[in-house]
Amino acid sequence: MIAKLKGLLEETGTDWAVIDVAGVGYLVHCSTKTLSALGEVGEACTVYTDLQVSENDMRLLGFADSAERDWFRLLTQVQGVGSKVGLAILSALSAGELQAACANGDAAMVARANGVGPKLAGRIVNELKDKAGALLSSGGVAGVTITRAGSHSADAVSALENLGFKPAVAARAVALAQGELGEGASEGELIRVALKRAAG
Repeated sequence: MIAKLKGLLEETGTDWAVIDVAGVGYLVHCSTKTLSALGEVGEACTVYTDLQVSENDMRLLGFADSAERDWFRLLTQVQGVGSKVGLAILSALSAGELQAACANGDAAMVARANGVGPKLAGRIVNELKDKAGALLSSGGVAGVTITRAGSHSADAVSALENLGFKPAVAARAVALAQGELGEGASEGELIRVALKRAAG
């Protein structure tokens, strides 16, 4: 099992990249978000990978971080979601946005991805709502970092803890709020939305 590749970005296409690792070129299929995160051709890069093997195909999927890979694995467990649709969803939504959509039952947000209709989006949200909580990481939720001391998100977590919420609950609520509001959200905005998520 190939879990990670570290090498030089040799070539890119609309949904793939070739990573040169010690003279061997690995073709990896990626979301547009991962492709943009890899940098320029000729630069060093790292991708987290998932190897999918079927009767007539073997394909390597590449991800900018382990959180995106975790979400891809969750998505492809849902009936009707193959690797192509999984990458399309991760091209349309960041891991944090996907976390928020599933937690809030927001199927319309998932349906923004190419090839995902309302019925499939509803199935994805329903099946992953409970599993989304399993992607909690220390100090954050998949794809959302809230551990930087002095950041708005860290201050918002501290504020919720001071109001009596447990650290894990506070961290999850703020991460969901950040997924909804984006990186530029103020501390006040994060606290307001996170309080609703924590109370819910």
